[in-house]
Amino acid sequence: MKFIPQSPPLVPSFGLLALRLVAGTAMAMHGWPKIQNMTSWMGPEAPVPGFLQAAAAIAEFGGGICWAIGFLTPVASLLLLVTMGVAVSMHIGNGDPFVSQGGPSWELAALYASIAVTLLLGGPGMHSVDQVVFNKKCEEV
Repeated sequence: MKFIPQSPPLVPSFGLLALRLVAGTAMAMHGWPKIQNMTSWMGPEAPVPGFLQAAAAIAEFGGGICWAIGFLTPVASLLLLVTMGVAVSMHIGNGDPFVSQGGPSWELAALYASIAVTLLLGGPGMHSVDQVVFNKKCEEV
């Protein structure tokens, strides 16, 4: 697999743009409060050390911004995939259901992980900073 995958044709790239804009903005918004308390956002009784909490906060906030603009998309996707994988495993380990009516669940982390896989394997599409910076040739439909 190449560092930046070949971008899909023009029409599917609009779908990737919509996915990146919505998921990236939402991910950055999830990461914003965590950035404010990078090493302690999980609370004093957290089972995760502060430096790993900071890594997750940076991955969510910075990765969300990268997704939204389509910059270093594979790197951001890999970091977010790892972060969401840990989140899923922690929720499952706590006995949380996949979907909950108001309580903790691992649905959202799994959804973001699946988006990360999509963008990691499929690339950001033609409408991205990666396309401009790395000048990948794309087929048009």
